Amino acid sequence: MTNPNVLQAKLERLCDVYAAQLPEKLKHIEQVWEQLPQNNWDKEGFQTLHRMVHSLTGSGKTFGFALLSDVARNLEEHLKQVAQTETVLSEDQRQHIQKLMCELRQVAIYREALFNDQARSTAVAPPHHDALSPRRIFVVEDELEQAEELKIQLGYFGYEVTVFNTLTDFRVAMQRTFDVIILMDISFPDHSLGGIEAIKEIQAGRDIPLPVIFITVHDEFVVRLEAARAGNIAYLSKPININILIDKLDNLTSTASAAPYRVLIIDDSESLTAYYATVLEQAGMIVKVINNPVDAMIQLLEFTPDLILLDLYMPECSGLELAKVIRQLDSFVSIPIIFLSVEIDLDKQLVAMSLGGDDFLAKPILPQHLISSITSRIQRSLVLRSFIVRDSLTGLLNHTAIKNELNHEIIRSKRQETPMAFAMIDIDHFKQVNDIYGHSVGDRVIKSLSRLLKQRLRRTDMVGRYGGEEFAVILVNADRAVALQVLDIIRKDFSQLRYLADGKEFTVTFSCGIADISQFRNATQLARAADRALYKAKHAGRNQVVVADAPVTGMVLLK
Repeated sequence: MTNPNVLQAKLERLCDVYAAQLPEKLKHIEQVWEQLPQNNWDKEGFQTLHRMVHSLTGSGKTFGFALLSDVARNLEEHLKQVAQTETVLSEDQRQHIQKLMCELRQVAIYREALFNDQARSTAVAPPHHDALSPRRIFVVEDELEQAEELKIQLGYFGYEVTVFNTLTDFRVAMQRTFDVIILMDISFPDHSLGGIEAIKEIQAGRDIPLPVIFITVHDEFVVRLEAARAGNIAYLSKPININILIDKLDNLTSTASAAPYRVLIIDDSESLTAYYATVLEQAGMIVKVINNPVDAMIQLLEFTPDLILLDLYMPECSGLELAKVIRQLDSFVSIPIIFLSVEIDLDKQLVAMSLGGDDFLAKPILPQHLISSITSRIQRSLVLRSFIVRDSLTGLLNHTAIKNELNHEIIRSKRQETPMAFAMIDIDHFKQVNDIYGHSVGDRVIKSLSRLLKQRLRRTDMVGRYGGEEFAVILVNADRAVALQVLDIIRKDFSQLRYLADGKEFTVTFSCGIADISQFRNATQLARAADRALYKAKHAGRNQVVVADAPVTGMVLLK
C-alpha cells in the first residue's frame, strides 16, 4: 500500500495539473457558446456545451474548485431547462447564460484546500493484501519413519516441512521462530504427554498463540482436554488421514494474498480518471482507464474487471447506453456497474439503475468513500459469483465458467500474441476407487487433485472441474513445452500421494492431454485437440502426459 503522504503528494500534483489546464477548458467552453447560432436551434452544439459544463460540475470540487463547481451546476441546470424546449434562445436567456459564463471565469481563480483532516488521514488497507499465513510446518515426531512420510506428503502440497525427533531440538528451534504451524505428537519416550507440556511452554507469554495440530494414538477425554488447554486448533488420530490434515492446513493458510481487485474506469475526463485511478491503486487495486467509451468492448474482454466505474454523460455513447450494451454480454451480466456522476435527479438515477447499474455515486467523492464503496460492491459480487461459477466440491471453476475463461484467454492471447496452452486431466480408474472405497473417498481424491493443481499452478492460470473426475487447465503465457514440464511434475507428485480408507492405503494417478493455441484456431478445436491427446494418454497405459499433434495442413476439423 502506498504511504498516505505519497498519495497526498500524487493527488496534489493532479490538482496542480487540473488548475493549469482550467483556463484552456474555460476558453473552449466560451468558444462553443459563442459559435452557437442566434437565429436557429443547434441541438448538437447545445449538447456539446452542456456536456462540457457538466464535466466542470463534477471535476471542480474534486480538484479543489468548489465555487467553480457550484456555478457550473447552476449553468448546467439552466442549459438543461433550455434544452428541453429545443427552441431559439430568448435575449433574457442568452444574457443569463452569458452572466454565468463570466462567473465561471471569475471563480476559477479561487482554489480551496482540497483535503480536510479526514481526507488527509485516508489510509485504507488493500482489501486483498493480508499478511501471508505461515506455510512452514514443524513436525515433532519421535518415530522417524512416520515423520519422514509426513514431510514427503506435505511437501507435495507446497508446505516447507522441518522434522524434529526430540522435544529438545524443537525447543531450541522455537527460540528463533515466530511464524510456523506445529504438527506435534503427544507421547514421547520420557513423558506420555510430553508434546502437550512442550506446547504449553512455547505458548506461554505469546500474545498470538501459534497454530498447533496434535497427532496421537490417544483418544481419552482427559488427553483431549489437556490438548485443548494447551491451545491446539485440531486433534488428529493416528494413522493420519493426509487429506483431513491438508484440509486443516489449508484452512489455516486461507488468508494468503489473493488476486487484487480489478476496476475498469470509463469516463471521458482524463483528469478525473487519473484521480480515481490513483486513489484506487493506492488501495492495492489494478485499474484500467478508458476515456473513449467506443473502446470499451475490446478492453472489457481483455481486462476482465471485477467492477466497472462508469460516467453517466459522455460523448458518442452515454453511460446508460454503454451499460445496456455491456449487460447484453453473457459474461458480464453479473459484473457490478457503478455510475459516477453529478446527476442529482432521482428519476434519472433510477433509470440508470434499471438499465444495468448496481449503484450510483455522486461527484465529488472523498477517496475513502470511493474505496469503501467499490470494495464492498466487489466483495459481495465475488461471493455471489462464486455460487454461480464455482464447483461446490472443489471450489474450482465449473464447466461453463472454465469454457468462458478459455474463450476470453484465446482472444487475449491472439491480440497480445502471447502463448497459451490448454490441458485436460482425467483421474485414472476412478470408478474403481468409488466402487472399492466408496464415493466419499472418491470425493477426497478429487479434492486432493484440485488442491494440488491450485497450489502448484500460478495465480494467472485457471483450473476448472470439467465434470466428474475430469479437470481443465488454462496455462497463460505458456507454450506446450512449458505446460508439459509443469503438468508432468504435478502428475508424478500426485501419484505419490497416499490415501487411507478402511485401514488400507492406496495411491491414484491421472492422465493428461495438452494442446497449444499456436496450432489450433479456436476454443472448440483447442479443447478437442486436448481431449484427443488425453485419449492417447489413456490408451498408452495411463499415468502420463501427451501433447496434441499439430493438425494436418489442409485438414478440416469437425465442429
